[in-house]
Amino acid sequence: MKKIYHLKTCSTNQRILKEVNPGSDVELQNIKEQNIEPEVLDFLKEKVGSYEALFSKKAMKYRQLGLNEMDLSEEDYRKWMLEEYTFLKRPFMINGEEVFIGNAKKTVEAAVASFQS
Repeated sequence: MKKIYHLKTCSTNQRILKEVNPGSDVELQNIKEQNIEPEVLDFLKEKVGSYEALFSKKAMKYRQLGLNEMDLSEEDYRKWMLEEYTFLKRPFMINGEEVFIGNAKKTVEAAVASFQS
């Protein structure tokens, strides 16, 4: 699978997409219009080790809903990400068995190298 889950309205995600320059064989999915599928979220969790690693604690709703004051379990993180796209770190980039999560400089550089090879 070659797929990038991104937020179309996010300037950072748009910049990263330009850097990665995915080919026509890469499917793009705007997570605001169509949230991530449970099977894909589970696949990503297996790759990175936890749902918490995929969860964005920078999301405004994290504090608004008081989640920052709760002791969230792995199942809680999974549930919230499947219910609300804003809790997903983004972008999620999948190139076969390689996954790249978020917008850290090293992550983006590794994704660019992977998608351009």
